[in-house]
Amino acid sequence: MSAHDTRDPDAATARTALASGQPTLLVEVVSARGSVPRGVGTRMLVGAEGVRGTIGGGHLEWQVLQRAQALLAQGGAPAAGWPLDWPVALGPSLGQCCGGALTLRLSPLDAAAVAAWTDPPVRLRLQLHGAGHVGRAIVHLLADLPCEVLWVDERDKEFPSEPSPPHIARLVSEQAEAEVALGRPGDAYLVLTHRHDLDLRIVEAILRRGDFGFCGLIGSATKRARFEHRLRERGIPASSLSRLTSPIGLPGLSGKEPAVIALSVVAQLLQRTSG
Repeated sequence: MSAHDTRDPDAATARTALASGQPTLLVEVVSARGSVPRGVGTRMLVGAEGVRGTIGGGHLEWQVLQRAQALLAQGGAPAAGWPLDWPVALGPSLGQCCGGALTLRLSPLDAAAVAAWTDPPVRLRLQLHGAGHVGRAIVHLLADLPCEVLWVDERDKEFPSEPSPPHIARLVSEQAEAEVALGRPGDAYLVLTHRHDLDLRIVEAILRRGDFGFCGLIGSATKRARFEHRLRERGIPASSLSRLTSPIGLPGLSGKEPAVIALSVVAQLLQRTSG
């Protein structure tokens, strides 16, 4: 674990922490009422080498980290024994005005806790075509989210030199449109390659399979109109064309920098695929 990695800890992280042999405390939200920063089931790991996860930040998190680190320093069970439950009212005493209440449970990370660990549900399954500037910016944002990404490009050297997180798989393919078949019903697709002819083939494959949750194509309204004309000529019905999202990104956000486009597109994906 790094000094403080705010990503929610997953089962693999918990296993690694346990295998390290270093004492680690599990902090978990076990009850919540009213307005609270994070919900029931939120977890944080606190060890000598750092912290993974967040219960919402602010003074509450600062206080629980102080408690956890003090418990680690004393090297034994508290007088009340494990687990240690801490009921918290989010009011003036914490310098907060949420008005809610929660209970935090602190306990040693052990084999039983790791065996019972369940990862948060995947919020997004995405097949991303294109490893250019915008594609890399999108992957950067998705690195910390519970999602599954298949990142496709025909140019191996376009992928960053540093490895991607485990939930982002890379695929070098000279027939990217054929990789559409690897998707599952309800998956999202983003098409932003370096060639319009390749974009067209991939979009056609997505529209023909029909069971996608989202199909987004980067480009202008003019590009969309040209694609619609060509896809109609290839027999794609109007009902399928109407499901193509292009241009992509939330309306009203200006700016063509890759980071701005990526922020807008990821927000749109989460909005369209949530629930």
